[in-house]
Amino acid sequence: MTSVSMTVNGKPASGEVEPRTLLVDFLREHLRLTGTHVGCDTSQCGACVVHVDGTAVKSCTTLALQCEGADVLTIEGLAQGDQLHPMQEAFREHHALQCGFCTPGMIMSAIDIINRHGGVPDETTIRHELEGNLCRCTGYHNIVKAVIAGGEAMAPGRAAAE
Repeated sequence: MTSVSMTVNGKPASGEVEPRTLLVDFLREHLRLTGTHVGCDTSQCGACVVHVDGTAVKSCTTLALQCEGADVLTIEGLAQGDQLHPMQEAFREHHALQCGFCTPGMIMSAIDIINRHGGVPDETTIRHELEGNLCRCTGYHNIVKAVIAGGEAMAPGRAAAE
């Protein structure tokens, strides 16, 4: 076993892990943050997306030890009390979810897209950027609408991005 320490959702987190422990397993099993989902275990579906030091990563193929000293943000860390993050609110308002399994990863990826582009990209770019996130229920029309609306709400002066 090896010690690992990181900041998760703004709070210090540490634990003893096997060197092969994946970040998704550390979050779900050690920290009981179950909003990050395990879908495919091969980084194909995107259900496990979290932010590490401000960048979206697929936590099912990232070792917990790789995040030593890192700042990790999960879906549980987005809302401020009862106030949803603008992207969460946009997904709710635009019915961009059905079963909800892919939603945490979609939201984390969507925030990353907006942050990397410095604003709202066009629909074609959003669809291309979401290729690593699979949804089997809703299709992508409402998801794309939600990403656009969430990105507009994240604009400087409107709401905090993270």
